[in-house]
Amino acid sequence: MSSFLNRSGEILATLASPLWNHPDRMQRLSQFLMRCFAAMLVVGILVWLSQRPVFALKTVQIEPVAGQTLKHINKALVKREVFETAQGNFFSVRLEDVKRGFESMPWVRHATVRRVWPNGLVVNIEEQKPFATWGSESSNTLMNTYGELFTGRVSEVSGDTQLLDFAGPEDAGKEVMSLYEKANNWFKPWGAEVTSLALTERYAWHVKLSNGMKVEFGRDEESSDKNLTEERVARLFKYWPQVQEKWANRIDAVDLRYANGFAVHLASANIKKNDVDGKKIGLKQ
Repeated sequence: MSSFLNRSGEILATLASPLWNHPDRMQRLSQFLMRCFAAMLVVGILVWLSQRPVFALKTVQIEPVAGQTLKHINKALVKREVFETAQGNFFSVRLEDVKRGFESMPWVRHATVRRVWPNGLVVNIEEQKPFATWGSESSNTLMNTYGELFTGRVSEVSGDTQLLDFAGPEDAGKEVMSLYEKANNWFKPWGAEVTSLALTERYAWHVKLSNGMKVEFGRDEESSDKNLTEERVARLFKYWPQVQEKWANRIDAVDLRYANGFAVHLASANIKKNDVDGKKIGLKQ
């Protein structure tokens, strides 16, 4: 017990004694303070340098991604907006904020931003590729080749781009694109392509083909068989020669919503014919 008290007393005496009575401790403290001063000096110099006018953003280079040309981006307007909204200089500007700003602009699908020493930015832009109108030509909403909707006017699309006509619920862009791709494959045997597709709020859908024919579909969700629609299309192709033999080229619409057959509409008269069992074709009452 006495040894413990003696040891504690020595420690207290050492701590209470003046620092200059311990040269080794004095040297270590001096070295620590010098390092702190040097670090603060370096940081101060760097902060001072980073705020020099030479590092203020002066150039913004707009470039398309590989394989693209910018058709709908006004470079001068975009550059001016960047200079007005970007906060900071070469070192402090937040590239993610600049990226989000670009991607909020019309006709910009994706943007990447990088710094260029000592006062510039390079922005690579992937421009939207319009594929279809959405809703109507006056809706100012278009669909790109990825099934994504974006703001754009038909009048801004070049004349050599033939847009399809799509419509559906606001969150169904990718679903509509998937249905379009399926239908395009289904009707290849007719040498026809889908030119318009509409999806209802209940997810029933219909298409119009390049040969002028309209095809009405039901909902696959109505059956546990997810291949129901494809099976109905296969039935249509199977019995189509019989239909053509009877009505030739008078048919302008086909209705595939029937469980055991399909109906056809004759362009020359307001009459709907029904294939009730896939074999016998007769008048639908």
